[in-house]
Amino acid sequence: MINKKVANVQVALSDIADNMTIMLGGFGLCGIPENSIAELVRKNVKGLTCISNNAGVDDFGLGLLLQKRQINKMISSYVGENAEFERQMLSGELDVELTPQGTLAEKCRAAQMGIPAFYTPAGYGTEVAEGKEVRVFKGKPHILEHAFDADFAIVKAWKGDEAGNLIFKGTARNFNACMAGAAKITIAEVEELVPAGELDPNEIHVPGIFVKRIFQGEKYEKRIEQRTVRTK
Repeated sequence: MINKKVANVQVALSDIADNMTIMLGGFGLCGIPENSIAELVRKNVKGLTCISNNAGVDDFGLGLLLQKRQINKMISSYVGENAEFERQMLSGELDVELTPQGTLAEKCRAAQMGIPAFYTPAGYGTEVAEGKEVRVFKGKPHILEHAFDADFAIVKAWKGDEAGNLIFKGTARNFNACMAGAAKITIAEVEELVPAGELDPNEIHVPGIFVKRIFQGEKYEKRIEQRTVRTK
């Protein structure tokens, strides 16, 4: 069994360079690869194209990369919680490709499965469909969407083993599961890393064959994006 474990985040992300395309798992601030984002900030790589459901918030998640102008293009489905993102988009500093959320997930999954493209009705008749091939299936127009072509996918899991098998906790499974294996190289950071063979095969969400490198993260903040509590 191949051991995918690397010593730390610095080793895992050592070959990420300027102008690369990177997928980052998570939904809002749930299940984001906090250690890896911090390392990208430290490395100060520039000109990145980031594929992620959203762009974090101003002082956390991908918002940290936006603050340092490290992202050239964002491909996302929801970007409503980041004022700096809004400012850069409206000023023309940031190239933004808004994508329906289901289409974003399927573009990841298609890449993961080796499917080059697919047809979907989502976005037909809107700006999303501009310049794309249209075909009619059962009387309904569909647009052609291509699978993503990314250099790296960086995902975050609750638990993993040294063979790269991953288990997610709750809704942190979100985009992490469909991004694993959807790029040339997938890097997984996990809260708990165990020896190969210790995970129950029936509980594994992503098999290790999709993962190239795995490391144990540390000091997770796990911020809550919007805290809502019941009034007493």
